Amino acid sequence: MPAPALHAAQTANDAGNLPQHAPLVVATRDGLVESIHYGSAIATARDGTILAAAGDPLAPLYPRSALKPLQAVAMVRAGLKLPADLLALAAASHSGGSRHRGGTQRILAMHGLTASDLENSTDLPYGTIERENWLRAGLHPTQVTQNCSGKHAAMAATCVINGWPVKGYLDPSHALQQLVASAVTELAGEEPFARSTDGCGTPLFALTLRGMARAFGTIAAAAASAAATTPASTPDDGAAVPLRAEAAVGLAMRQHPEMVAGERRDVTELMRLLPGAVAKDGFEGVQLVGLPDGRAVAVKISDGGDRARMPATVHILEFLGLDTARLAGIGTAPVLGGGHQIGLVQPTNFLSNHVNEAL
Repeated sequence: MPAPALHAAQTANDAGNLPQHAPLVVATRDGLVESIHYGSAIATARDGTILAAAGDPLAPLYPRSALKPLQAVAMVRAGLKLPADLLALAAASHSGGSRHRGGTQRILAMHGLTASDLENSTDLPYGTIERENWLRAGLHPTQVTQNCSGKHAAMAATCVINGWPVKGYLDPSHALQQLVASAVTELAGEEPFARSTDGCGTPLFALTLRGMARAFGTIAAAAASAAATTPASTPDDGAAVPLRAEAAVGLAMRQHPEMVAGERRDVTELMRLLPGAVAKDGFEGVQLVGLPDGRAVAVKISDGGDRARMPATVHILEFLGLDTARLAGIGTAPVLGGGHQIGLVQPTNFLSNHVNEAL
């Protein structure tokens, strides 16, 4: 039987066409380096100045679910008004717990929609415990339990608000997706290098780590500015004084990190332990963190390894002068032997020569 044909991009084996990643994270076992995770990383100032870089942060990549806060900004600009917990869910890769499933249903009900209007893929809950409980109850994959359901409910709701067709809202030519594409380009400060489809079916854009960092720095700084000028008594009901879209999304994520991911998830923990941070992960080893002063960190692990994503991120945050002692639990991970720790997953000193002058 002949071998299956490969996509043209899969046959490209010229090293000159591959991103020039650097070793970011290692796993050691009894003092010996057992595994190495390569990748690229960048830290930027509010004005876009590169503060630190490793690997190839200008190589295009698909940010995957790290795009969700940018998509949420586009929807708020289009008139989407949700309570803060539900707006955070619109930017989430949630674990599929009861509050996440219930939140998706709330967004739908508020706009006269049902789960049949969702166009995302079906899946089991993403969180380990949530998935085990779901299966133990004899239940099957659904669109509501899929980790992007909050975003999809918000997309369908935005269509209702604007009188756009709900059916086909994922088509790149749909008015909603045209608006999202424009907002992504503006926030990242660069045109997408390529376009594809994410795992849930949503249009996906290839950007650089620098572009994604710029976007997250903008969202986090807008949220910090709004938090500093908004009375603490402002009700968390979506009816407060209108906020700039970037601020609304950033504040919602800050206020409800449990909706952005879930319990026992490192992104939720990071936002709880680092006040003012706006953080989002993406499949295939992507991590973004925006800081209140507009600085931002972006990481891509080349092999898609999830365990390396947060150690590399925490290392850059420490380089930027943040107190990361509270992040020790997510900044490293134990390597076990016979149930006992005998090694560590930890970052290399990849920022020792932190500024690549070629950038």
